[in-house]
Amino acid sequence: MEASATNTASTTTTTAAAEQMKKKLGMDKDDFLKLFVTQLQHQDPLAPQDASAMLQQLSQLTQVEQAYNTTATLEKLLTSQNSSLAMGAVSLIGKQVTADSDQIGFNGSESTTASYQTATTLTGAKLAITNSSGQVVRTIDLGTVNPGTSTYQWDGKDDQGNLQPAGTYTFAVNGTNPLGKQQQAATATTGKADGVSFLNGVAYVSMGPVVIPFSTVVSVKES
Repeated sequence: MEASATNTASTTTTTAAAEQMKKKLGMDKDDFLKLFVTQLQHQDPLAPQDASAMLQQLSQLTQVEQAYNTTATLEKLLTSQNSSLAMGAVSLIGKQVTADSDQIGFNGSESTTASYQTATTLTGAKLAITNSSGQVVRTIDLGTVNPGTSTYQWDGKDDQGNLQPAGTYTFAVNGTNPLGKQQQAATATTGKADGVSFLNGVAYVSMGPVVIPFSTVVSVKES
Protein backbone atom coordinates (compact mmCIF):
# COMPACT_ATOMS: atom_id res chain seq x y z
CA MET A 1 0.00 0.00 0.00
CA GLU A 2 2.85 2.41 0.86
CA ALA A 3 4.56 1.79 -2.49
CA SER A 4 1.25 2.34 -4.28
CA ALA A 5 0.67 5.60 -2.42
CA THR A 6 4.19 6.78 -3.22
CA ASN A 7 3.77 5.97 -6.91
CA THR A 8 0.42 7.78 -6.98
CA ALA A 9 1.94 10.88 -5.38
CA SER A 10 4.85 10.79 -7.84
CA THR A 11 2.49 10.45 -10.81
CA THR A 12 0.37 13.34 -9.54
CA THR A 13 3.45 15.57 -9.19
CA THR A 14 4.68 14.63 -12.69
CA THR A 15 1.25 15.26 -14.22
CA ALA A 16 0.95 18.62 -12.53
CA ALA A 17 4.41 19.61 -13.75
CA ALA A 18 3.56 18.54 -17.30
CA GLU A 19 0.35 20.56 -17.23
CA GLN A 20 2.22 23.60 -15.95
CA MET A 21 4.81 23.20 -18.69
CA LYS A 22 2.12 22.83 -21.38
CA LYS A 23 0.39 25.94 -20.12
CA LYS A 24 3.59 27.99 -20.39
CA LEU A 25 5.18 26.51 -23.51
CA GLY A 26 2.07 25.33 -25.39
CA MET A 27 3.21 21.69 -25.47
CA ASP A 28 4.94 18.97 -23.52
CA LYS A 29 7.25 16.18 -24.75
CA ASP A 30 4.28 13.93 -25.65
CA ASP A 31 2.81 16.63 -27.91
CA PHE A 32 6.21 17.14 -29.49
CA LEU A 33 6.61 13.40 -30.10
CA LYS A 34 3.19 13.25 -31.81
CA LEU A 35 4.18 16.18 -34.00
CA PHE A 36 7.48 14.46 -34.81
CA VAL A 37 5.74 11.22 -35.86
CA THR A 38 3.16 13.12 -37.94
CA GLN A 39 5.91 14.99 -39.78
CA LEU A 40 7.73 11.74 -40.51
CA GLN A 41 4.53 10.21 -41.89
CA HIS A 42 3.92 13.14 -44.24
CA GLN A 43 7.49 14.03 -45.15
CA ASP A 44 8.60 14.41 -48.73
CA PRO A 45 10.71 11.34 -49.59
CA LEU A 46 12.93 13.56 -51.73
CA ALA A 47 13.45 16.03 -48.90
CA PRO A 48 13.22 14.08 -45.61
CA GLN A 49 13.03 15.77 -42.24
CA ASP A 50 16.26 16.18 -40.29
CA ALA A 51 15.65 13.42 -37.71
CA SER A 52 18.75 14.25 -35.65
CA ALA A 53 17.63 17.87 -35.21
CA MET A 54 14.13 16.76 -34.21
CA LEU A 55 15.51 14.28 -31.69
CA GLN A 56 17.79 16.97 -30.26
CA GLN A 57 14.78 19.26 -29.78
CA LEU A 58 12.85 16.40 -28.14
CA SER A 59 15.78 15.83 -25.77
CA GLN A 60 15.85 19.52 -24.84
CA LEU A 61 12.09 19.52 -24.24
CA THR A 62 12.43 16.44 -22.02
CA GLN A 63 15.08 18.23 -19.96
CA VAL A 64 12.76 21.20 -19.56
CA GLU A 65 9.96 18.91 -18.36
CA GLN A 66 12.33 17.25 -15.88
CA ALA A 67 13.17 20.69 -14.52
CA TYR A 68 9.44 21.35 -14.06
CA ASN A 69 9.12 18.00 -12.27
CA THR A 70 11.99 18.93 -9.93
CA THR A 71 10.43 22.31 -9.18
CA ALA A 72 7.06 20.72 -8.42
CA THR A 73 8.71 18.21 -6.07
CA LEU A 74 10.62 20.94 -4.23
CA GLU A 75 7.41 22.94 -3.81
CA LYS A 76 5.73 19.92 -2.22
CA LEU A 77 8.69 19.43 0.12
CA LEU A 78 8.60 23.11 1.09
CA THR A 79 4.88 22.89 1.84
CA SER A 80 5.49 19.83 4.01
CA GLN A 81 8.33 21.58 5.85
CA ASN A 82 6.17 24.65 6.49
CA SER A 83 3.47 22.40 7.94
CA SER A 84 6.02 20.84 10.31
CA LEU A 85 7.24 24.28 11.39
CA ALA A 86 3.66 25.37 11.97
CA MET A 87 3.02 22.39 14.24
CA GLY A 88 6.25 23.15 16.10
CA ALA A 89 5.21 26.76 16.64
CA VAL A 90 1.76 25.78 17.95
CA SER A 91 3.37 23.39 20.47
CA LEU A 92 5.05 26.39 22.17
CA ILE A 93 1.76 27.83 23.45
CA GLY A 94 1.71 27.88 27.25
CA LYS A 95 5.49 27.45 27.57
CA GLN A 96 8.25 29.82 28.64
CA VAL A 97 10.06 30.93 25.49
CA THR A 98 13.33 32.81 24.98
CA ALA A 99 14.11 34.32 21.59
CA ASP A 100 16.78 36.49 20.00
CA SER A 101 14.97 39.83 20.03
CA ASP A 102 15.29 43.39 21.31
CA GLN A 103 11.60 43.58 22.23
CA ILE A 104 10.05 43.53 25.70
CA GLY A 105 6.39 43.65 26.56
CA PHE A 106 4.91 45.73 29.37
CA ASN A 107 1.37 45.00 30.55
CA GLY A 108 0.89 48.37 32.26
CA SER A 109 1.49 47.24 35.84
CA GLU A 110 3.96 44.38 36.33
CA SER A 111 7.71 44.74 35.76
CA THR A 112 9.21 43.08 32.71
CA THR A 113 12.61 41.48 32.14
CA ALA A 114 15.25 42.73 29.72
CA SER A 115 17.86 40.04 29.06
CA TYR A 116 21.24 40.71 27.44
CA GLN A 117 24.52 38.89 26.89
CA THR A 118 28.11 39.85 26.17
CA ALA A 119 31.29 37.84 25.59
CA THR A 120 33.54 40.54 27.06
CA THR A 121 33.42 42.97 29.96
CA LEU A 122 31.66 46.24 29.18
CA THR A 123 32.31 49.36 31.22
CA GLY A 124 30.15 52.45 31.38
CA ALA A 125 27.30 50.33 30.06
CA LYS A 126 23.84 51.83 29.64
CA LEU A 127 20.48 50.26 28.90
CA ALA A 128 18.08 52.34 26.82
CA ILE A 129 14.38 51.53 26.52
CA THR A 130 12.48 52.93 23.54
CA ASN A 131 8.73 53.10 22.94
CA SER A 132 6.90 52.27 19.71
CA SER A 133 7.24 55.90 18.55
CA GLY A 134 11.04 55.66 18.66
CA GLN A 135 11.35 57.81 21.79
CA VAL A 136 13.82 56.75 24.49
CA VAL A 137 11.73 56.70 27.66
CA ARG A 138 14.24 55.25 30.11
CA THR A 139 18.03 55.15 30.34
CA ILE A 140 19.63 53.00 33.05
CA ASP A 141 23.30 53.24 34.05
CA LEU A 142 24.48 49.63 34.40
CA GLY A 143 28.10 50.43 35.17
CA THR A 144 30.26 47.37 34.51
CA VAL A 145 28.67 44.39 32.77
CA ASN A 146 30.54 41.11 33.15
CA PRO A 147 30.70 38.44 30.44
CA GLY A 148 27.68 36.16 30.30
CA THR A 149 23.94 36.69 30.53
CA SER A 150 22.46 39.44 32.67
CA THR A 151 18.92 40.72 33.24
CA TYR A 152 17.26 43.96 34.27
CA GLN A 153 13.77 44.26 35.71
CA TRP A 154 12.10 47.32 34.20
CA ASP A 155 9.26 48.68 36.31
CA GLY A 156 7.59 50.33 33.32
CA LYS A 157 8.50 53.87 34.35
CA ASP A 158 10.32 56.56 32.40
CA ASP A 159 13.24 58.70 33.60
CA GLN A 160 10.81 61.02 35.43
CA GLY A 161 9.09 58.16 37.25
CA ASN A 162 5.95 58.21 35.11
CA LEU A 163 4.32 54.84 34.47
CA GLN A 164 4.31 54.07 30.75
CA PRO A 165 1.33 52.59 28.88
CA ALA A 166 1.11 48.88 28.15
CA GLY A 167 2.66 47.82 24.86
CA THR A 168 5.79 46.66 23.09
CA TYR A 169 9.12 48.38 23.77
CA THR A 170 12.64 47.80 22.47
CA PHE A 171 15.87 47.96 24.42
CA ALA A 172 19.61 48.10 23.78
CA VAL A 173 22.70 47.78 25.95
CA ASN A 174 25.89 49.56 24.93
CA GLY A 175 29.25 49.93 26.67
CA THR A 176 33.00 50.10 26.17
CA ASN A 177 34.90 46.85 25.64
CA PRO A 178 38.51 46.17 26.84
CA LEU A 179 39.84 47.56 23.54
CA GLY A 180 38.23 50.91 24.24
CA LYS A 181 35.61 50.55 21.55
CA GLN A 182 31.84 50.86 21.83
CA GLN A 183 30.12 47.49 21.79
CA GLN A 184 26.47 46.45 21.88
CA ALA A 185 25.35 43.43 23.86
CA ALA A 186 23.16 40.73 22.33
CA THR A 187 19.56 40.99 23.49
CA ALA A 188 16.84 38.42 24.15
CA THR A 189 13.20 38.43 25.15
CA THR A 190 11.58 35.91 27.47
CA GLY A 191 7.93 35.29 28.15
CA LYS A 192 5.03 32.87 28.11
CA ALA A 193 3.88 32.02 24.58
CA ASP A 194 0.15 32.68 24.34
CA GLY A 195 -0.50 32.51 20.62
CA VAL A 196 0.75 31.69 17.12
CA SER A 197 0.05 33.47 13.85
CA PHE A 198 1.09 32.92 10.23
CA LEU A 199 1.90 35.53 7.62
CA ASN A 200 3.17 34.74 4.11
CA GLY A 201 4.19 31.26 5.19
CA VAL A 202 6.14 32.51 8.23
CA ALA A 203 5.15 31.43 11.76
CA TYR A 204 5.13 34.04 14.54
CA VAL A 205 4.88 33.44 18.28
CA SER A 206 3.22 36.01 20.54
CA MET A 207 4.11 36.65 24.17
CA GLY A 208 1.61 39.26 25.26
CA PRO A 209 2.19 42.31 23.04
CA VAL A 210 5.51 40.96 21.77
CA VAL A 211 5.41 39.04 18.48
CA ILE A 212 8.58 37.31 17.29
CA PRO A 213 9.38 34.98 14.35
CA PHE A 214 9.36 31.31 15.33
CA SER A 215 12.85 30.99 13.79
CA THR A 216 14.32 33.30 16.47
CA VAL A 217 13.33 31.03 19.38
CA VAL A 218 16.46 29.72 21.16
CA SER A 219 15.03 27.93 24.19
CA VAL A 220 11.74 26.58 25.53
CA LYS A 221 10.84 25.63 29.11
CA GLU A 222 7.74 24.43 30.88
CA SER A 223 6.12 27.46 32.50
